[in-house]
Amino acid sequence: MHSVEEREAAIAHMAESEEWTTAVRAHVQEIVEGEAFRGSGRCGRFLTYIVNQSIAGHFESLKERMIGLELFERSPAYDTGEDAIVRVTASDVRKRLLQHYGKYGAASEFRISLPLGSYIPEIAYEAKSKAAQSVTGKPVGDLQAAFPGSVTSHPGISPDHKTVTEQAFSGPAVAEPETALSDRKTGLRWLLFAAGIVLLNIAVWSLVWKRPPRVESGSGNAPALVLPWTALLNSAHPSHLITSDPDIAAIQRLTQSRISVSEYANRHYLPEDASLSPDIKKFSLTLLRGDKAAAQDTQIAVNVAELARNSSKKIDVQVARNLQFSDLKTDDNFIFLGSPYSDPWFSVFNDLLDFRIFVEADSKEEAIQNVHPRANEEPFYTPTARGGATGQSFALVAFVANPDQDGQVLLLAGLNGEGTQAAGKFITDLPRLSTALQNCGISPLGPLKHFEMLLRVNTMAGYPSQFDVVACHVLPGA
Repeated sequence: MHSVEEREAAIAHMAESEEWTTAVRAHVQEIVEGEAFRGSGRCGRFLTYIVNQSIAGHFESLKERMIGLELFERSPAYDTGEDAIVRVTASDVRKRLLQHYGKYGAASEFRISLPLGSYIPEIAYEAKSKAAQSVTGKPVGDLQAAFPGSVTSHPGISPDHKTVTEQAFSGPAVAEPETALSDRKTGLRWLLFAAGIVLLNIAVWSLVWKRPPRVESGSGNAPALVLPWTALLNSAHPSHLITSDPDIAAIQRLTQSRISVSEYANRHYLPEDASLSPDIKKFSLTLLRGDKAAAQDTQIAVNVAELARNSSKKIDVQVARNLQFSDLKTDDNFIFLGSPYSDPWFSVFNDLLDFRIFVEADSKEEAIQNVHPRANEEPFYTPTARGGATGQSFALVAFVANPDQDGQVLLLAGLNGEGTQAAGKFITDLPRLSTALQNCGISPLGPLKHFEMLLRVNTMAGYPSQFDVVACHVLPGA
């Protein structure tokens, strides 16, 4: 059995082939429609979900609680000890996979297994041109030629089989439906269930507060905090993490309008425009039902909460739509997720920055202006990849003072969801953050300094496959 890291590394390479991913998805569809999975829609949805999430590279969703939340519609506070639906279903899927391959394995070019202790599948591959023709219309040998030396032997399976697993992160995949009718019902359930994600406070602390602290390899202690966490988590004042509002972003694009922070705070979400069609108004109002958080916000909140827990500090998690101006007129600390499109509160701090997010007149999409460019810096940074695409985008990590208050503010904003995800991964990776601070001329352990870092993010199929710091400015004052 290969380690999780080995499977993820193989996935990242194989995900570059659209032909391969198409063939894997077709194979999964054949399995769930076959005899072994017939009569168990739950097992079929589970297998489809974990394979789709793996192909998409959304590995942070392949944890017991997250699967319970996203696939089985459990509440964020559900007790995984008492409700074992994920573990029970995984065990049933393992048995059904064995039954399927026991009968059809000899004719199959793929073989999927689910190792114990993980919900990340292993996908074994054996070149069988005949079987490949039935799935992709092209010999599977083409896949093998495209990735020479990229497969490894799979223990416990015939030596002829080769293991391939894949990674390339994107937004959450939805389980494949059994019929067109169930597809519509499932879509409605997912829309309604998304409102439950905003109960991140409960979910985050259920995930993090009760489990042992994560420690560095070879060390008995948690990693030492660095800026900005020393200021945020060692403060005597409360700290609040504010998740983004993806539906507000969708409404602005749908109505081709911008919602100011004042309008947002006063709950004026739709423009006073008589030209809006009844259908657009109705759909916009549907989006506004409940408060939702973007998928990447959940993992960022969990990572931040774990840092806080190691410091015996608790982070309060709120949704952007519930914040008011009066909340900012305190000495509390805040962490904001998302750009002005998905979190209008970002606009309160935008003018404090050298790297300012704005909307281009032509494309109507967000870009970044560098108002004080330095040597080797560009005045504008425009992404080539929008949400879910492959290409280059940008993200901003900014640590500023709350104007006229004693509190501190951390802004994590991408020009798309992948950018915000990259900013969240960067700011919670303490060794990498410490190195970046040093390169910026900032002592990671203090004294207090405010700064902003611009990240260049390479996205692949909706996941930040790679990111690096391209510019860092130390802001005046402390």
